[in-house]
Amino acid sequence: MARSFIDLFSGAGGLSEGLVNAGFQGLYANEIKETYANTYAKNHVDTFVEAKDIRDVDAKSVMKHLGIKKGQLDLLAGGPPCQGFSINAPVRSTNDKRNHLFKEYLRFVKEMSPKIVLIENVPGLVSFERGATLQAILDSLGNLGYGADVRILGAAYFGVPQMRWRTIILGIRGKDLPATAYPKPTHHAILKANFTASFNGKNILQQPSCAFGSSFITVKQAIGDLPPLKNGEKGIPVKDYECDAQCSYQKRMRIGTQGVYNHEAPRLSKINIERLQYIKPGGNWSDIPYELLPNGMQKARKSDHTKRYGRVDPNGLASTILTKCDPHWGAFFHYNQDRSFTVREAARIQSFPDHYVFGGSQADQFAQVGNAVPPILAEAIGKSILPMLEVMD
Repeated sequence: MARSFIDLFSGAGGLSEGLVNAGFQGLYANEIKETYANTYAKNHVDTFVEAKDIRDVDAKSVMKHLGIKKGQLDLLAGGPPCQGFSINAPVRSTNDKRNHLFKEYLRFVKEMSPKIVLIENVPGLVSFERGATLQAILDSLGNLGYGADVRILGAAYFGVPQMRWRTIILGIRGKDLPATAYPKPTHHAILKANFTASFNGKNILQQPSCAFGSSFITVKQAIGDLPPLKNGEKGIPVKDYECDAQCSYQKRMRIGTQGVYNHEAPRLSKINIERLQYIKPGGNWSDIPYELLPNGMQKARKSDHTKRYGRVDPNGLASTILTKCDPHWGAFFHYNQDRSFTVREAARIQSFPDHYVFGGSQADQFAQVGNAVPPILAEAIGKSILPMLEVMD
């Protein structure tokens, strides 16, 4: 029988998709943005999805609707909005109301008393307020009877083809969290951590052993079978694949799909198309002639902003997929097509399967993909949680 879970602050459902693949069954999801919630509901038809402010949701009413009692839920998962915690945020302040939404998650923990709790966030949570917010979360879980700990996981170490990191807090009811709670990396990749990776004097970065694992998944392995497009080309809503699946990653992405959805090329400006002609695969803004650079970047050093106006290396990892695949902010130019990424390519790099269809405007779709937890990373976490549940039965 599948293990039960609830997903709070669910977004479009990346975390849930991975947990379902690991063997869990989603009972309820809450997401304040209706467009995101609609995407979640469309792709998780058996889950009760509520588009509502979490502060207005009564946990006991949810339990009554689901027919579950306190202590029965296997897993309460969630990712409170992370912008206020992020090391990339312009202002990192305790005055940001988003920074206190984790208390709403803890309210659900208190009311539902799940067997396992999972909180995901950005690496910047570890250093925010010199670790005080993270410590408050761990202390609060401890006060509610949970043995909890924290790790930073690199998505590429688990087979996701991008440089993405997530802070994962796990807690188990009535016990100390076992050393095996977090998944062991399965892939090798050279990643640079541009954040604080220690907490309470301990390194919390989960890294692979040099003696074990496969090589990372490349950008070409991730998206090389998708149909080519010209700049601004939309085409038919559901497209055919360019070729047969060329690797196990592509085969996995195609399971259960009828074709390629959400694959329409954004229209780049004339100046960006001109700039793109000078950028080689793996290159960036420094390949662009001085006179074609944006004014603000004409004064930059060659060593600065190394991802901006980047054309991805087909044999490397993609940079972190953001809520906007805007070339001004990252390496979002296709490696051999003169255009930027489509939503489907961003979703592939995030490890969403091709049957996962995103709704709303194209801007909404990019935001849903960029805000998500990579499903393959979530699946690895889910599989590491299952043995803990077995010993609690």
